[in-house]
Amino acid sequence: MKIIADENMPYVDSLFGELGEIEYVNGRTLTPEQVADADVLLVRSVTQVNEALVSQNQQLKFVGSATIGTDHVDKALLASRGIPFSNAPGCNATAVGEYAFIAMLELAQRYQQPLKNKRVAIIGAGNTGSATARCLQAYGVEYRLCDPLLAEQGDSRQFFDLDELIAWADVISLHVPITKEGDFPTWYLFDQKRLEALKPDAWLLNCCRGEVIDNRALIDVKQKRDDIKLVLDVWEGEPSPMLALVPLVDIATPHIAGYSLEGKARGTFMLYEALCRVVGIAADKKLDSLLPSFFLDVINVHEVADERALLTLCRAVYDLRDDDVRFRQSGTDRLGFDKMRKNHRHRREFSALKLENAKGSEVNWLSFLGFSNVG
Repeated sequence: MKIIADENMPYVDSLFGELGEIEYVNGRTLTPEQVADADVLLVRSVTQVNEALVSQNQQLKFVGSATIGTDHVDKALLASRGIPFSNAPGCNATAVGEYAFIAMLELAQRYQQPLKNKRVAIIGAGNTGSATARCLQAYGVEYRLCDPLLAEQGDSRQFFDLDELIAWADVISLHVPITKEGDFPTWYLFDQKRLEALKPDAWLLNCCRGEVIDNRALIDVKQKRDDIKLVLDVWEGEPSPMLALVPLVDIATPHIAGYSLEGKARGTFMLYEALCRVVGIAADKKLDSLLPSFFLDVINVHEVADERALLTLCRAVYDLRDDDVRFRQSGTDRLGFDKMRKNHRHRREFSALKLENAKGSEVNWLSFLGFSNVG
């Protein structure tokens, strides 16, 4: 069985090595000729899986995308050809939620505006939005959700109107898929009008897809309103962000909010399990065996006295400032953007850090936030 895999997808050898011959490719430049004799195709969001890509292949048995979103895959085409497809919903939700939470703490520290005093609107209440909500709930931050699709489907949580939330929220965190059709399209969801409607001193975070915000309009609004604070992990026109926008952003990274080692391993592992089901074999690998030990063993935390102390603890796991600096120095062009993503191997989730604590109340809320508790 020949397996074509994106070169930036980790743990493929460990999980798929016994199932067939693996050939690694650049997912952004993958050609129909490279796919022609593949039995299995493993991609990420940078690869458009469409008629053109698979036109020369008559033997494809499985396509997997180690992503939450599927807008880069023509699922109808694959279904019409009887090719099983699987993605990895929720694989990096924890990482994205923690990224958004850490970014809020960084802004709070930078501008001396405590996060606990903020009201946060989470736009999109799927896996990543829910993960962000869990972090905020653990810390005791007031938040509200907007997701008209989930509301229509009968989700029992309370949802609010988007424009009402824009008027209400001090912080807006975006977690929607990119869609152009249907009743609730998200392409340019935040257009000039909605950007101009942001409250004074509002914080706007985008951790989903760049085109959810009209980036040209964002440049115009930000140049007029320096009070708005921006966190952008995604950009219109990736991997080539609008260079005029980058200096206007407070925290800027190259679409790596979900790039924790745990999230990457989970995504690849979910595809491994899916392929095993398709070919009818037992999945005998274990997710935990893939991850390296964290460089810190156990930290004894007696008390998290204030927000600065919490941010210090979070930075021990992932210091977001490092990626912001690297991005500004060398990641704003096409090659640099992809190189940063390819070489991103240092990010861990809160669960990697084990906390030992003498105060039960501290253990409880830090465990809910995601840190591991060893008693």
